[in-house]
Amino acid sequence: MKIHEYQAKEILRKYGVPTPRGIPAFNVEEAVKAATELGGKVWVVKAQIHAGGRGKGGGVKLARSIDEVKTLAGQILGMQLVTHQTGPAGQKVKRLLIEEGADIKKELYVGMVVDRGSQRVTLMASSEGGMDIEEVADKTPERIHKVFIDPVAGLKDDEADAVARKIGVPEASIPQARAVLKALYKVFDETDSSLAEINPLILTGDGRIVALDCKIDFDGNALFRHPDLLALRDTDEEDPAEVEASKHELNYIQLDGNIGCLVNGAGLAMATMDIIKVYGGSPANFLDVGGGATTERVIEAFKIMLRNPALKAILVNIFGGIMRCDVIATALVEASKAVSLRVPLVARLEGTNVELGKKILADSGLPIISASDMADAAQKVVAAASKQ
Repeated sequence: MKIHEYQAKEILRKYGVPTPRGIPAFNVEEAVKAATELGGKVWVVKAQIHAGGRGKGGGVKLARSIDEVKTLAGQILGMQLVTHQTGPAGQKVKRLLIEEGADIKKELYVGMVVDRGSQRVTLMASSEGGMDIEEVADKTPERIHKVFIDPVAGLKDDEADAVARKIGVPEASIPQARAVLKALYKVFDETDSSLAEINPLILTGDGRIVALDCKIDFDGNALFRHPDLLALRDTDEEDPAEVEASKHELNYIQLDGNIGCLVNGAGLAMATMDIIKVYGGSPANFLDVGGGATTERVIEAFKIMLRNPALKAILVNIFGGIMRCDVIATALVEASKAVSLRVPLVARLEGTNVELGKKILADSGLPIISASDMADAAQKVVAAASKQ
């Protein structure tokens, strides 16, 4: 789950990380009021969407008067902000952060992720913070410094100090940098984050260390432990189909192909998408209905897939372990009738009660195409989609 910058900064402040003063705004009047309350002579008007690259996309602007805050807020609110992370369609801006200006002497980058190779939380840091950090990582990876953090000891003082020096923090500011890095690790650990980054982490003219921007993503599987964080969710920033799927405990991700996939098990779902690609097709979604799919859940899954105007065929690939094939076959028949299925449906069943499941499909009278194995299913669904 992603959250907005202003929400992430509220979390950072709770852990003692210095940030500029800022106030969220949902309309132009609130933006003007926020700038007036903050005072000063310079403000930053920042679009709040769940994507990076807002500055390059025109979603972050500097204002030198209240009138300019009003003008920029009117321009940014409601704009379709396109960045390298939103895709060509962009994301509509519905929230702003009005923030006091900062005295930036140096921009740095720090972030926490889980490194699968070492199986540890890893601190990444660079002296090249700001909008081009992806380019730095791609072209000059030696400028990215890493610390693989011991899960028992946590981030040690000497580790924090060493990486701070490597990215150019002056000696007088090392204690502040150490405190920020250790606090960021604590945020990551205690909130079950999958990503926590500050970009840029700035060094001000008077030597202070300040988090100028922040991004935090949370592990959705751990949100049951954090109802306070779940309350920060902004479904306006998410795909409507994925939001609807989550209400029915379906693991669904919209893709840009035209062959819908309904599968039980994440690994099998990935393999199903792969084999569709092997035979020249393109998956329209990732959809894992889980091991205990009910008829109602399958019906909802069909409804969600059918909302995709690009959909031309559906492949159902079920391995009957916990979920018996006769149960899923019955659910498929009832779901097909309930949603008035308008595209070809290819079904491949294997496992417990598979013969009974195949008989239920054959006796249904519905135009369901049966497949013997995954390769057969992929070839049949690609062929069916090509005829639509």
